[in-house]
Amino acid sequence: MPHTHQIRVYYEDTDLAGIVYYANYLKFIERARSEWVRTLGLDQAAMKAAGEGVFAVRRVVADYRAPARFDDLLDVTTEYQNHSGARLILRQSAFCEGRLLFMAEVTLVCLGENGRPQPLPSALLAAIEKNTALKP
Repeated sequence: MPHTHQIRVYYEDTDLAGIVYYANYLKFIERARSEWVRTLGLDQAAMKAAGEGVFAVRRVVADYRAPARFDDLLDVTTEYQNHSGARLILRQSAFCEGRLLFMAEVTLVCLGENGRPQPLPSALLAAIEKNTALKP
């Protein structure tokens, strides 16, 4: 079951045509990912302090389907897809009143203090397994 985070479109999110500027969808999905991790019961600052790494976006494949407009209330979903080693792959989408506006496959990598990939934190994998159907 995907996690949903609601985001209101503000005037600052739009371009001269009155639609959401394309790069802002990346901000929306970043916020939704952070909230997804929070709902898993994890504190990203504490993970970093404990040497368990930080997440960096390695790859985004985005598909823009329809525009969002000023004052729309978006449902931004985050859904676990799979993982291996230091990589975590998520599917994220933005909907307005049930209509798909944007979708992306996001590949994250867990980085250690030295900036090199390190295995995903065991607490993250345990939380994902507890809250989703974990696919290896």
